[in-house]
Amino acid sequence: MAKEEQAPAEAGAEGGGKKKMIMIIGAAVVVAIILGVVAFMMLGKGDKKSAKEGDAAQVEGKAAEGGHGAPAAPAGGHGGAPADGAAAGDPAANIFPLEPFIVNIYDGQELRYLKVKVELEMVGPAVKGELEARLAPIRDAILVLLSAKTLQDVQDVQGKNGLKDEILGAINKHIPPGKISKVYFTDFVVQ
Repeated sequence: MAKEEQAPAEAGAEGGGKKKMIMIIGAAVVVAIILGVVAFMMLGKGDKKSAKEGDAAQVEGKAAEGGHGAPAAPAGGHGGAPADGAAAGDPAANIFPLEPFIVNIYDGQELRYLKVKVELEMVGPAVKGELEARLAPIRDAILVLLSAKTLQDVQDVQGKNGLKDEILGAINKHIPPGKISKVYFTDFVVQ
């Protein structure tokens, strides 16, 4: 009778061992799948980065072929300069951000604060050195211009567009005209 009791106990132990083995194998498969997904995602991101770097190298190579720093002709074959003075390469390379301006403006009853972030679109990357060399007088001219404004001058779209033109005129007094093609407001807050 003791032998009969031992036989079912051994059978139960073997069944428990098989269950443990199946769980271990299942866990190993799940870990392998997770590692595979993570590796795929990491490799996929690397391909995108290298593709972007390759595109940037192609753009630089094409710009160099244009000669004398002039952008190469657009793909449409019209041969003129691209619209709005943008370079054929990365337009962000021709943007020169200025530190934000914070000035007091009068609204007719009380003083308010005007915070403006200005970015300048240059006709070419070579203009950056000229802007950096004349940064103090340019910032001063813009600060004086902004300080002279009232809330009514800048609260509508027409006023903001007029202010852009005035800022461009103030900048052109400190660097040769035509070096800056556009003025952008990337932040404009009145409190």
